Amino acid sequence: MTTTSPVHDAPAGAVAQTSQGPDYASKSLPRHLARGALGFGLLIGAVALLPVTGPVSLLAAPAALLAFRGCPTCWAVGLAQTISRGRLERQCVDGVCTLAKAHPHPAAPPPRA
Repeated sequence: MTTTSPVHDAPAGAVAQTSQGPDYASKSLPRHLARGALGFGLLIGAVALLPVTGPVSLLAAPAALLAFRGCPTCWAVGLAQTISRGRLERQCVDGVCTLAKAHPHPAAPPPRA
């Protein structure tokens, strides 16, 4: 039996989940990059200010983890998800799943030139 389950088969208004794992993507790339700049800035500041303020500067580290939504690796995975959102779709044929370039949804407006 051959089945294909592209992402754009979701009902209108529904958010299609493209994978079984957690979603670390942001709503937009600028928002994700801002979270990364804040997180890395807090981590660098925590370490750089250690000689000046002592262990008190390490209190910035938990705030960085909140900005990253976990850790720097989680942020990097989210960056990849944010960039690829809507550009890739998972297709499963005979139990073998692959990633392929997404086809534009018929109801979606055409891209601007």
